[in-house]
Amino acid sequence: MSEKSSHSNLKRKKTQYRIVLMNEDTYEEVLRFRLNRLSVYIAASSLFVLLVGLTTALIIFTPLKYYLPGVGFGNARAVREYRHLRLRTDSMEKALYYNNKYVEDLQKVLKGKASTLDTSLLNLPGAEDVEE
Repeated sequence: MSEKSSHSNLKRKKTQYRIVLMNEDTYEEVLRFRLNRLSVYIAASSLFVLLVGLTTALIIFTPLKYYLPGVGFGNARAVREYRHLRLRTDSMEKALYYNNKYVEDLQKVLKGKASTLDTSLLNLPGAEDVEE
């Protein structure tokens, strides 16, 4: 039974079909194709493999891969750049804070509003030994 079904299946796939394109006004044949199911399947499969291959090559060999978040290309490099930029931003923020603090303190001193600390009243260790 299986030999008969496989033979009839193969025979059905090799059955020839004709596709004719005709000019409707003159009934003249413009194009004629002789096809079978097997050739259509092979052509469709080949076209699919070719398109998948071209799409994959386009993604891998062009900078397009960096714009596709789900693909996974470039993530390590992007994370490394992000960390570097974050460290630079933190250090720049800290430097800006210190510069602003310096300018504020300098403005206080120039305006005469600075509080003066008397450091002579500090009890520093080892200062008693020096005076004697």
